[in-house]
Amino acid sequence: MDCLFCRITNKEISAEIIYEDKDTVAFLDIHPCAPGHSIIIPKKHAENILVLEDASIAPTFLTVKRVSAMLNVALKPSGFTIGINHGRMSGQVVDHLHIHVMPRFLNDGGASIHSV
Repeated sequence: MDCLFCRITNKEISAEIIYEDKDTVAFLDIHPCAPGHSIIIPKKHAENILVLEDASIAPTFLTVKRVSAMLNVALKPSGFTIGINHGRMSGQVVDHLHIHVMPRFLNDGGASIHSV
């Protein structure tokens, strides 16, 4: 398998890793939409949330919470947009489940996920 995110997990490709535990990795997005824009992935490959093993859901979303808390302390944003692009139509580019955590700041020009 030639999955970009699996290669990051296996340390075959470098990334700015900001958190890692036995089940997950969090790293800064290479093309950030905001300062601190981070990506959280399960270490075990799953293309999307529908095929992610149930046992991996809690650790993955616990990491989303932990990374959000870290970014909240470090950057003091006004809020966060947290989301998953599921499938090509939604903008998923890498076929490995990943959750975006984007710090939001007053007048940053972003919009809610309801702006689609």
